[in-house]
Amino acid sequence: MTAASTVIAVVSPKGGVGKTTLVANLAMALVDRERPVLAVDLDPQNALRLHLRMPVDDSGGLAVNGLARRPLADAEFLSPYGMQVLPYGSLSEAHRREFERALDGDPLWLARQLASVPLPERTITLIDTPPGGSVYLQQALLAADVAVMVMLPDAASFVTIASMERWLDEYCRPRPAFGGAHYLVNRMNAARPLCRDVLSALQRELGPRLMPSVIRFDATVEEAMACQSPVSRYAPDAMAARDVGDAADWLLARIA
Repeated sequence: MTAASTVIAVVSPKGGVGKTTLVANLAMALVDRERPVLAVDLDPQNALRLHLRMPVDDSGGLAVNGLARRPLADAEFLSPYGMQVLPYGSLSEAHRREFERALDGDPLWLARQLASVPLPERTITLIDTPPGGSVYLQQALLAADVAVMVMLPDAASFVTIASMERWLDEYCRPRPAFGGAHYLVNRMNAARPLCRDVLSALQRELGPRLMPSVIRFDATVEEAMACQSPVSRYAPDAMAARDVGDAADWLLARIA
């Protein structure tokens, strides 16, 4: 971890686990705890900006600047919610493939670029990633001080643990400065027996690597997303807002 920033990569082998929404809400919770935040979108879908009120007609971002060899800091915008946001940007398919080839040839590109971004002391940099293995996953995990592995309480997520452990063994654990990997269950519905059974199995399988603060299923999250708002701003008393706050507190206790 650097003095200026702790980099947290948020990853998952599966799509549809709510990772981008979780990054946006964690960013808000960390800002509420008076930590400077840089939210980085490393997913070509470029959706994180929409959760944090970036103008929809702004096509700039890290991929655009990366191809043009311009500083990433020039693509940042200040969200009205108080965090800096570095979107992926809008690229043609040809330019996206060109950018991905460049990343594939330079696995530490993101780590170097983030190290060059001027940031306040004690900044938390959150990296949103596309699902599954990719050049983006490699870039994020090689840049990360901490990894958060997002799962749903279902059987399909349970069987992905082995692949996530391989990612960590390849990209993270060999680095002495790596601060650890934590699994986080999102959209937990305790009313469903299957969810309870899977959570119990995850607790047995992962032990202390499983974060104690699960994010419970809460329809308010989707309503907030439709309003381009973190859930704690849309409905401060919502169950999910409290759960994300607990997760933020748990992470801060380990990286402060």
